[in-house]
Amino acid sequence: MTAIAVTIAGSDPSGGAGIQADLKTFGALGVHGASVITALTAQNTRGVRAIHDVPPDFITEQLDAVFADLHVNAVKVGMLSQTTTIEAVARGLDRHRAKNIVLDPVMVATSGDRLLASNAIEALRTLLIPRALVVTPNLLEAAALLERPTSHSEAEMEEQARALLGLGAQSVFLKGGHGDGPESVDLLVDANSVTRFAEMRIATKNTHGSGCTLSSAIAAGLAKGLDLRTAVRDAKAYVTAAIASADALRIGSGHGPLHHFHALWRLP
Repeated sequence: MTAIAVTIAGSDPSGGAGIQADLKTFGALGVHGASVITALTAQNTRGVRAIHDVPPDFITEQLDAVFADLHVNAVKVGMLSQTTTIEAVARGLDRHRAKNIVLDPVMVATSGDRLLASNAIEALRTLLIPRALVVTPNLLEAAALLERPTSHSEAEMEEQARALLGLGAQSVFLKGGHGDGPESVDLLVDANSVTRFAEMRIATKNTHGSGCTLSSAIAAGLAKGLDLRTAVRDAKAYVTAAIASADALRIGSGHGPLHHFHALWRLP
């Protein structure tokens, strides 16, 4: 049977993040991608100009249409800017008994523009984190979810990951891309183990959509039947290569996208 993953997220018309990045990632990794659009953004590589939220009842219609017809193997949840949006998604995931939920708690774009209303953070904590197989915050998002200072060491990262487990997530993949040092260190933490993933930092400004891409790559692995640790390992390798190849692209004048199809086609 064809592996299918659905992304529930916002749209990026410049093609670097959100729904567009997720579908590119699914396709590059051999998974059929479906989508539920939660918001339309007016953005490019330089920033977000405007956000138009999709009405919750239409989000529900999209969810029901996808799950009624497709056998969905994994779900990536990304940008959900309002409490009512989060509530509609949570109800839909329950109604369709969705499995392998990867929650990327998108709060701020690479450009620094806010994508999640401050009054919606509590709904994210209480309605979606407990439904997730894995939550994939970066250092800034983890700190915001926990109302704590940003982690500056691996010990602090592990402590915050365990605090997020306390909110109900089955596992946490805490990303260290915003940290310091020559290595970018991520930690996969569950109730029984801590797995460290490290890669040398890559000097590039073209990281637009890297968080979206990583979470959708994890969902793609889960959709193909991989266990979580293997899915995370493969996703980390894919994103690292996509970032390393990003400067081969010439897209926009700000933070450009990753090269999602680095293994499939190369530029002259």
